[in-house]
Amino acid sequence: MTADEASLQDDQPSMDQRRERVRIETERHRIEGVLTLARDGYRSRVSDVLNASERDFLTLTDVTVKPLQGGPVELHPYLTLARRHIVFAVASSEGSED
Repeated sequence: MTADEASLQDDQPSMDQRRERVRIETERHRIEGVLTLARDGYRSRVSDVLNASERDFLTLTDVTVKPLQGGPVELHPYLTLARRHIVFAVASSEGSED
């Protein structure tokens, strides 16, 4: 397999997973990104991931970080967020990605 084929394969979602765009607020930031979830069953909902007591962090991709008090917007390909900092979370109005 060539490097290009491996890269293309990494961009394809697994048959057992789906991606959902979420908006999360902390005390200081509004964060929007893509959360990878199970296709169905266990951990297939955003609330399942948020309430997983054995998980201290959430991993998002294609992330936009905007300070609530104003300031420059940051774009990141990857972000890990401590669950304890989450004040508010909702599926983004852009919907889910399969």
